Amino acid sequence: MADLSSLLTSSKALTSHLSRPDLPSVNLSLDQIEAQSRRLVSRQPGTTVDNDKANYLLAQAHVDAPALASSIAHLNTSTTFSPLQPLQDTDVVGYLRHAHEQNLISTIEEGRKETQEEFYRVLEERGRRDWEARKKRVFEELGGRLGADNAAVAELKKSYHGKSTLAASTTTPTLSLQMQSKMMAYDRVISELNTSRLRGTSYPIVHSLIDASLSVNGDPRSQQMTQNFHVLSKITSEPPALPPMEHAGAHILNTPLLERKYARVYLGDPESREAATLRRQIAKGAREALEEQYWDIIERTVQSRPVEARLGGDPSIANRIRAFLLVRYYKNGQWEDRIELVAGQPLWAKLFYLIRTGHLQEALSEASQNQQVIDHREASFMTHFRAWIESADRKLPKPHRDRLQSVYNAHMLHTATVDPFKLALYKLMGKIEPSRRSVGIATSTTEDWLWFQLTMVDEDEHGGLRALADVLLGYGERHFDGPPNQKGSRRGVWAGVLLMCGQFERSVAALWEHQDTEVEAVHLAIALAYHGLLRVPTRAETSDLTPLSLSPVSPPSLSLPTLVWRYVRQFVKMDAKEALQYVYCVCLSADQGAGVGKEQVEIAWDLVRRIIVLANAGPAWEELVGGFRPDGTRFSGFIEQGAPLLKLQDVKDFNEHILTRAAKHSQENDRVTEAIKLYNLAGDYATVISCLAQALGNTISQSASEGDKGRVIERTAADILRHYERTNKAAGSDRESVVRLLRIREAMDAKEAGRPEVALDIMESTDLIPLDGDIAKITRRAEEFKDLHEALQRNLHTYLALTMDALAGVHQKVKGSVMGDSTRQMNLVALRKKSRSLIVFAGMLKYRMSPDVYSYLARLDVEIAL
Repeated sequence: MADLSSLLTSSKALTSHLSRPDLPSVNLSLDQIEAQSRRLVSRQPGTTVDNDKANYLLAQAHVDAPALASSIAHLNTSTTFSPLQPLQDTDVVGYLRHAHEQNLISTIEEGRKETQEEFYRVLEERGRRDWEARKKRVFEELGGRLGADNAAVAELKKSYHGKSTLAASTTTPTLSLQMQSKMMAYDRVISELNTSRLRGTSYPIVHSLIDASLSVNGDPRSQQMTQNFHVLSKITSEPPALPPMEHAGAHILNTPLLERKYARVYLGDPESREAATLRRQIAKGAREALEEQYWDIIERTVQSRPVEARLGGDPSIANRIRAFLLVRYYKNGQWEDRIELVAGQPLWAKLFYLIRTGHLQEALSEASQNQQVIDHREASFMTHFRAWIESADRKLPKPHRDRLQSVYNAHMLHTATVDPFKLALYKLMGKIEPSRRSVGIATSTTEDWLWFQLTMVDEDEHGGLRALADVLLGYGERHFDGPPNQKGSRRGVWAGVLLMCGQFERSVAALWEHQDTEVEAVHLAIALAYHGLLRVPTRAETSDLTPLSLSPVSPPSLSLPTLVWRYVRQFVKMDAKEALQYVYCVCLSADQGAGVGKEQVEIAWDLVRRIIVLANAGPAWEELVGGFRPDGTRFSGFIEQGAPLLKLQDVKDFNEHILTRAAKHSQENDRVTEAIKLYNLAGDYATVISCLAQALGNTISQSASEGDKGRVIERTAADILRHYERTNKAAGSDRESVVRLLRIREAMDAKEAGRPEVALDIMESTDLIPLDGDIAKITRRAEEFKDLHEALQRNLHTYLALTMDALAGVHQKVKGSVMGDSTRQMNLVALRKKSRSLIVFAGMLKYRMSPDVYSYLARLDVEIAL
């Protein structure tokens, strides 16, 4: 091992090449180096100067920095949470006051921490939702949510309408096909709804949606969707079926008005008496739906476990409740703890479940049969119970409630062994402690808890349904549906909760946020709009990311057009008629005030125009917009037949707002043929001719092998011209220009078919090029060229070259023919004269064509002259 001396020598050798002989070397020990460093630091004035400057500046602001620094240096934090004055051992009041203050401080700190954690959690959740919304919007802009789903939609739509069979090669997952089957089931409901609207009759849309959801009930989660629709049917009091129709007039007169029934109240002043009545109806309907749902649960439970239920031969409602209680709460020969037996039976539980399932009269009858033993246990119970059952809104007068409150405080509030069902009955009758929302076993499930809240709601006290909604919104979706994407989560429960507390717009938005419930979201929104229970935002308030609009100064609103368009764009190209059925529903909100209704109608018109532009061309497209029969008579399309649903008053409005503007959009999207047909249907014949000339001018130079687009335009132009000539429409120079363009196309076809003489005759018939050798006429025609239609001016080089090619072709045929010399010579002279006329005419318009074209014409002229 090398010693320290050798290490020192080696280290010096490492830097020997860097040494400078003009600088002395420094040889100091470590202690000397440290001492020198300390002396250097002590000589640095920076810290003192900076402190002096800082103290000077603070002193100008009347801040005594040295004194503050001294206080901080002598601060003893160990006494921070100690009383300012020492407490004596016997000072109980002081100790309690100090403990109370410390509890307040710790509570504030814990609240601050919880608020901070909740803030970051909500921020993360909001960021995730915004990101998901942005991704969804990107997918939609690229052509749909999932390409495979769009393929499935196309195949299934075609199969459903008999247009084709489902391709065997479809590779779409089974779930996607199930989704499309569900879409088809709901489509029929919307079609029937609009048919009824056109007839002026009411339609039970919610019950029809219930039937549709039951028909596709392949997923247990869809049962929750069915329940949500059932809740809405109870809220709206919609009849399950319309009365039988003896004749149309009586049917319309006898049918109760359903469309927009609640719109005036729902969209009006929320503080009005009518609005409070509507909220009572919402709570009552939601409560009744939960009662019916629970009765179904009881029936299924008893039927599935008959041995434990011991139902016997008594089919009464009370006996079924008894059987259910045996199954639920009787185990191993004894009842569960805290269930109080009255006359040998769990009477309080029995009464509670009779109330829970909506059987109030049966509950009163059961209580009356046991009145003697009940009076022995709870002296005043029967009086209050009977008054509560017989009240119109399940609300006791204040004297009754005060007595119930006193009994509750004296015998139940602080008793741990009280029967939970008796406790629940007292709380329901007296609406006691509405802020304490749970009662032991009685509110063990989400549905039980919600029913209990809705029964306790009082619009005259404690904020009513709106206060309950605020509480539920504080809980949030995670409390009911579970975290997003969690396996086994109960999708749709949160939407149902919002529905039951009157938060209809939020309910739809909650369903829309999840792809597997988007179908139900759209149809729930339409059903709400039909009954007048959906508020839509103004165009300015509508967001591109989410259909739900929230404002601190106004109630929530939901953009129905946004939902509808994002939904129908998946199948608009394959089945435009079905897409239109949904767009018709946008105008349901046409009666909303402050100009919002008018905006909704205009948005619906815009969506119709989009569908026209996006729909596939063909016979189905003409069925959509209308057309002309072979005899020239016009037939209306599907859109025009539904014009009343779009709030279009007459044909003029339909032509102006739909056909003409859709034609402009089609023209901008390079769908010229469709644009021409739309202008023609709208009666704008001058624009039809202008579009025809423009389109023919764009395609005239294409060869026959370059595609069918030009041929389609030519056939369309020919058909329209025949009709216009027969009816003397759009007569004038523009129509003549279209005729000339079509003749040029015919000449091109003849030349390509090897018939130059025919092509030459056709071109001469157009009278575009003077070929008779008259210089005055050629000059005049060149001067008049600027007055021709722009399409003819733009294609000058095309028909000049075409005519010269025809002349050259005829020239070659004449030269190689077997006709007599004199006849041949005469024909050649005539062709040379025409060729010379053409080249003179081209020379006068030489500035309008490229030099290559003129050189080509001159070369052919020389060949013809030889």
